[in-house]
Amino acid sequence: MSQFDSIRPLYDAEANAAIRKIIDDSMLEAMMSFTFPTDTKEHWKDLMVHTHSLRDFQVNFIYPGIQKVLEKSSDGLSTGGFDQLESNTAYLFISNHRDIILDTSLLNAVLYENGLILTTSAIGDNLIQKQFLHTLSRLNRNFAIKRGLQGRALLESSKLASAYIKKSLLSENRSVWTAQREGRTKDGNDSTHRGVLKMLTLSDEGKNPFEYFEKIKVVPISISYEYDPTDVLKMPEWIAKSKDEKYIKGEHEDFLNLLRGIMGTKKRIHLQANGVLNKEIREISAMDLNQPDKLTKLAETIDHKIWTGYKLWPSNYIAHDLLYGNEEYVNFYTDAEKTAFEKRMLEKVNTKNEFLIKSFLSMYANPVNNQKVALNINSPSSQF
Repeated sequence: MSQFDSIRPLYDAEANAAIRKIIDDSMLEAMMSFTFPTDTKEHWKDLMVHTHSLRDFQVNFIYPGIQKVLEKSSDGLSTGGFDQLESNTAYLFISNHRDIILDTSLLNAVLYENGLILTTSAIGDNLIQKQFLHTLSRLNRNFAIKRGLQGRALLESSKLASAYIKKSLLSENRSVWTAQREGRTKDGNDSTHRGVLKMLTLSDEGKNPFEYFEKIKVVPISISYEYDPTDVLKMPEWIAKSKDEKYIKGEHEDFLNLLRGIMGTKKRIHLQANGVLNKEIREISAMDLNQPDKLTKLAETIDHKIWTGYKLWPSNYIAHDLLYGNEEYVNFYTDAEKTAFEKRMLEKVNTKNEFLIKSFLSMYANPVNNQKVALNINSPSSQF
């Protein structure tokens, strides 16, 4: 028994047996019918039962599925910065987080196309409660982050995740993806939580955490969707917030978010690798600050990298102008694009609820404000 058995992906030696257990599952058949619409069930099943590694499963089945998702629900994916990364090198990718499945799947597709090491990626165990999804996530090299824990149980779980990440990066030369915060950003205001950075250092408890950060290669990733495919699904949480009530998820909410993220309209998508933070980490490490303040400084550095690397789309500029009642960015979008955005908003949001309208617009406008801050441009003094 490995200490990581409760959270780790499958080993290659376990892949084929796991595939055979789900080969007749209706959800897998639906996925493969979508991915290979002209193929016969017998053919893809035959290919699958002869698959014996996680990489082959990802490259031969997950990657074509992502290409089909892009074809059906987007206007294409653009990238930047990945040509500056080195092959056969493990990176810790810290990313803003918009979509449960697509963020990591798109990153791995880009890494594969650029000849770079694929990631093992963090996923909340609340998303993989169904046995099929649990097996599929392990085949797709996800490792589980346990949710809903408190006190000592949370600390021990965080230490386990930290040790697994360290082992992946430094012992297995395997890249790792983690979000900059727990859960997806609901308001478009991407910020790195110091607790995530603290978690990463727990496996070196008692040591200078920046010695660990200096050993690994930290790369902030910016992912930008022109249209957030799950924007409408954030309405119930916003309504609860407007009433100062605690939001409680519905029974199938995570699964609905997963499906909407995959198939919902996205228009254009951009993925930007914002360089390795070796120099910045060395500079922070040398500062005369206590360790919590150094982690805060690193979080701010990651934020600024993500904000500057974020691709601002017409939807962001339109939302900003509508939110603040001006035409500051009118040259960055067309009348047709503004009309389409307003139509999308009015179809999804109760126009009688001013709070919801502002929440919807802020979700798209906040990346504009954040980029202004990162580039030291005058911006509104506060965000909604």
